[in-house]
Amino acid sequence: MPASQTINISAFIDRQPLSPFQVMIVVLCFLIVAIDGFDTAAIGFIAPAIRAEWQLTPAHLAPLFGAGLGGLMAGAFLFGPLADRFGRKSVLVFSVLFFGVASLASAWSGGLWELIALRFLTGLGLGGAMPNTITLTSEFCPEKRRSFLVTTMFCGFTLGSALGGLASAGLIEAYGWRSVLVVGGVLPLVLSVLLALLLPESVRYLVMARRAPERIAATLRRIAPQANLDGATFTVSESRSTSSPVRHLFKPELVRGTLLFWLTFFMSLLVIYLLSSWLPTLLRGTGLSLRTAALVTTMFQVGGTLGAIVLGWLMDRFNPHYVLAISYALAGVFVAAIGSLADTPMLAGVAVFLAGFCVSGSQVGANALSAGFYPTDCRATGVSWANGVGRMGSVVGSVGGATMLSMDLGMPTLFLLIGIPALLAGGTMLSLGLARRAPVRQELAAS
Repeated sequence: MPASQTINISAFIDRQPLSPFQVMIVVLCFLIVAIDGFDTAAIGFIAPAIRAEWQLTPAHLAPLFGAGLGGLMAGAFLFGPLADRFGRKSVLVFSVLFFGVASLASAWSGGLWELIALRFLTGLGLGGAMPNTITLTSEFCPEKRRSFLVTTMFCGFTLGSALGGLASAGLIEAYGWRSVLVVGGVLPLVLSVLLALLLPESVRYLVMARRAPERIAATLRRIAPQANLDGATFTVSESRSTSSPVRHLFKPELVRGTLLFWLTFFMSLLVIYLLSSWLPTLLRGTGLSLRTAALVTTMFQVGGTLGAIVLGWLMDRFNPHYVLAISYALAGVFVAAIGSLADTPMLAGVAVFLAGFCVSGSQVGANALSAGFYPTDCRATGVSWANGVGRMGSVVGSVGGATMLSMDLGMPTLFLLIGIPALLAGGTMLSLGLARRAPVRQELAAS
């Protein structure tokens, strides 16, 4: 490669085979998301022990759960623009360190409101970390394998949730509920050191920020050691914007996609959190035992993990918008089917598995798709703000379940209503796919 050549970063990464260096980045981001999943699951398991020790009512616990969701929402809105301005790595390391300290501090909470405040701060760090793992992974992956690698990385969340549940049960019995928060604090603190030492800064960000070419070349050599990059200059496909990353989301070429992604995330996370929060209670209402209801509910997470991998693979081979549109539409059908099959545990488990496969898997796929939609200078903001709007949907879903239960609806009607937002998410993905095809058709007509 001539030393004077100008190298497009995206094209360079797309031409290379997947390297051990890129796999390391995926693994590190996987660990970040896994710790996020651990924390999310753990608070549900320690809540009964907290209630017993502090003699709380169920109403007292509601702000405890809401504080974490509120922190996640605020963190997504706050840290996305910071990552576009100061870099993905620095914000990721800070976010992981921040939620580790907050989780560790919460283990010594002296009362409910102190714990609620610290849970909000923990959520704040988690909300900044998760979207930036998607952004960084996306920016280091070749386009032909990007969806599969990002969705596989994000499976760390469900694995971490499963491990969080298993670990919490043993820790609470042996050492009390505070030990779970200690583990949830120590793990990210250790990981933050590894991230500081091993995680690279996004080369696309470095180019946009006009950092030293020697630093960019050093990172690219870890992807392609044989490449001659001496004296080369580097570019990205997008032009550098001087405006606010948030304002950039509403530029004419992005505003429609931004609004469609926001609506998709809102509807998708509404369904996911409504089912995750209330499915065991709804199944118990049909006469199933607590153990059976828990096993059936677990199939939702199992389906979501497998769905993320399969849909990511499909998204790399077919139009990803249409893959997600079909999957979300099927999710609405399978969610509605749960209501008619709830009194037959085996069939209900199959319906719950398929609903998780489609809706949770599609949500992970939508994260990967949003990272590819936004240009480098507002990518972290775009992904983070879509997740922030989605967190609003998660709050609506968590609260909406109680409202729907109070309406005394039959199970088929109840789950039919829960499936409607998934159908709407499918419609927004279809609309986005059609909108993004329009410029291509125009270019072909002009040529």
